[in-house]
Amino acid sequence: MKRKTLLFKEQGVTAQYSIFGENHSLEMHVIFHVEPRGELFDGQYARVKEAFSLFLSNYPTFKPIFKRFFLSDATNQSPLIPKEQNCCVSIIQQPPLDASKLAVWCYLATDVKVKGESGKVSVEHGSFTDYFHGTMYDPSGDSYHQTKKILESYEKQLTENEMTMTDNCLRTWFFIRDVDTQYAGMVKARRENFVEQGLTEKTHYIASTGIGGNPAHPSALVQMDAYSVKGLKPNQFKHLYASTHLNPTYEYGVTFERGTVVLYGDRSHVLISGTASIDNKGNVLYVGNVEKQCHRLWENVEMLLKEGGATFDDVTQMIVYLRDGADYEMIKELYQKRFPDHPVVFTLAPVCRPTWLIEMECQAITEKGNSNFENF
Repeated sequence: MKRKTLLFKEQGVTAQYSIFGENHSLEMHVIFHVEPRGELFDGQYARVKEAFSLFLSNYPTFKPIFKRFFLSDATNQSPLIPKEQNCCVSIIQQPPLDASKLAVWCYLATDVKVKGESGKVSVEHGSFTDYFHGTMYDPSGDSYHQTKKILESYEKQLTENEMTMTDNCLRTWFFIRDVDTQYAGMVKARRENFVEQGLTEKTHYIASTGIGGNPAHPSALVQMDAYSVKGLKPNQFKHLYASTHLNPTYEYGVTFERGTVVLYGDRSHVLISGTASIDNKGNVLYVGNVEKQCHRLWENVEMLLKEGGATFDDVTQMIVYLRDGADYEMIKELYQKRFPDHPVVFTLAPVCRPTWLIEMECQAITEKGNSNFENF
């Protein structure tokens, strides 16, 4: 894993990025941060867009596949972000905590064929096809009914591509407006939907993050992004539990896996769900102390990575969610000390339990493949 940082001084943009691979089928995760410079959103967006073009000129063989825009005011800012061809775009209001109006996380790869536009793309690589869905919402009804409609629409799209939620969906993100009051409706609808799909505590669930975030549409209470893969063989992915540190999520009424590892012949992808300061009985640890909660979530993530055959050295990108923006400077310092080179974005996004002050998700790629499966 190579990690680098590029500063585009004229544009006032910093790109933190990681690259996995040497000669073929390279993968990259990059996070763009922009200096505020006291200007309107369109000025900051224009500078990020210019820096991204300059960045790609340094890596012309990489194709952008997925972008997530973390915005300070999604309703007013999202209309200024154009749709893209051959790149899935996710837009959510989770204000970056560096006082800027936006940050961008982008996943890129070489030796792939990307088709589609902002809402959905397919990515062919080897004998596999990845599908990225972004910014899915339905603005009618309460959080329960909106989630129900989103999942039904997503299932229909999977079926059209000869896939199912059970066999092909590996990762979801649920963004909930006013998570303290609307989360329960999303959880109920997801649980009922999963039972219909055969996803239960006796089978498996899906790696996920459920977090506070405002969709751009003012009436949308829930928004979902999703990642699925077509062409996987039985037993090509497995779920992570870290049972010494974490409990099964169904024990406290929710339905997601702590993490998932996907095995390829030449590598493994480790997808870590949103993880907070919790013990293996489901209790929140260190209530009121964000610093201790940060150390505990690191410990939990480390155990999940270990179970997936990875370490923090294999992590490609991290997203850190804080309930209280006043904790940003302290948490940023802790991360910079332990992970000085890792691409990371810090956003204002309340976690699903009010006493959780911080949550983190990440992805990792390792060289530990499995020869029973095709290369990535």
